[in-house]
Amino acid sequence: MRRLYSIDISDVSAFKQKVLCWLKKYEVFSYLDNNQYQDYYHNNYELLVGAGNNKWINANSGNAFSELAIFIQQENDWYFGHLSYDLKNETEKLYSENKDALHFPDLYFFQPEIVIYIKANSSTVVITSLSKNPEAIFQQIIQENIANDFNDRNNVTTEIKSFFTKEQYVETVEKIRHHIASGDFYEMNLCMEFYSENTILDVFQVFEKLNKINKSPFAALYKTGSKYLICSSPERFLMKQGNEIISQPIKGTVKRGITNEEDASRKNQLQHDKKERAENVMIVDLVRNDLAKSCEAGSIKVAELFKVYSFSQVHHLISTISGQLNNTITSVQAIKNAFPMGSMTGAPKVIVMEHIEKYEQTKRGLYSGAIGYFSPEGNFDFNVVIRSILYNEKTRYVSFQVGSAITFDSVAEKEYEECMLKAKAMIAALK
Repeated sequence: MRRLYSIDISDVSAFKQKVLCWLKKYEVFSYLDNNQYQDYYHNNYELLVGAGNNKWINANSGNAFSELAIFIQQENDWYFGHLSYDLKNETEKLYSENKDALHFPDLYFFQPEIVIYIKANSSTVVITSLSKNPEAIFQQIIQENIANDFNDRNNVTTEIKSFFTKEQYVETVEKIRHHIASGDFYEMNLCMEFYSENTILDVFQVFEKLNKINKSPFAALYKTGSKYLICSSPERFLMKQGNEIISQPIKGTVKRGITNEEDASRKNQLQHDKKERAENVMIVDLVRNDLAKSCEAGSIKVAELFKVYSFSQVHHLISTISGQLNNTITSVQAIKNAFPMGSMTGAPKVIVMEHIEKYEQTKRGLYSGAIGYFSPEGNFDFNVVIRSILYNEKTRYVSFQVGSAITFDSVAEKEYEECMLKAKAMIAALK
């Protein structure tokens, strides 16, 4: 039974920084930040943190989803963790043989000793703990010295390199367009990895920088041992709220304008761009099919189609698809039925994933996987791991990946430019 303490605070932003300072002593934690995106569909928590692993599961593709289902059924409690893209090899007859220098497990979840949350549109901190005094934990947090912890720290980084040159990326896009013209598939998300070796990274400082540059509703700082995820994702993969499951794929991107007039013009351009809408609707159809495996017949609806959401660096075209979960389908089954997310693969999903393995240079791993939580009430919420920096502290390897959706109408140079736009925030955070 968890002990609980709640208290109203005057400055949520300052409290978040203190929580980050306090988390430095933990080997395992998950820090999830909504960044006050109050108008985002169904956001429940402004801040949600799990710290300390009372018990955990670490599994690779094979029976990972089954093991996860058994793990979270042991008791009704909080569970935080991640799903790697390479769990595709469990959901389908696929494989991953490309280079992996990060070595995240395919699946990791933990039951936290301590949970801290602030609900959306609230200034009340709630702290629960399995064995510690939650009021004492609050006192520890508020005594953290932000000024000393977040100033005058430097990262030692080497040159950021890419596994794709621009010429190689353009050439690969043309090969993919040839596949599309031949009828092999309709759309494919092509990604490339940027990396830095022999790097000493202050992950807390980098997270703070990235979260200022690219404020997003699914931001996260996540640690399992020597491995870190620094995430500024704008995208939800899958959420369960009561009996409703919700997915919000992103397809369609345009850079923010400098002036209000230019910004409004670009937003309108994205809203009516035929290519971007075609990409989006293909993924909407794919997600509807994925949700149909788990939902009551006739319950799936598109609550938002081609809605423009605005973020710090870009506007995105986002659609919201929902359905009523069939009472014979468990939460883990619903996630498995939709995994990996169509916005990061393309359509049809299986054949596209075969070609992703062929044309990408490195293993995706946690990138384009998901991070999130299961709640004691039986709900869950998972993002899409994009706009993220991954770091293996033991090997001093830093990585981030970016990608774009390739259709027959794609112009290779413009797709490359879109990738560079998406990479901009991560590069700035590492400097």
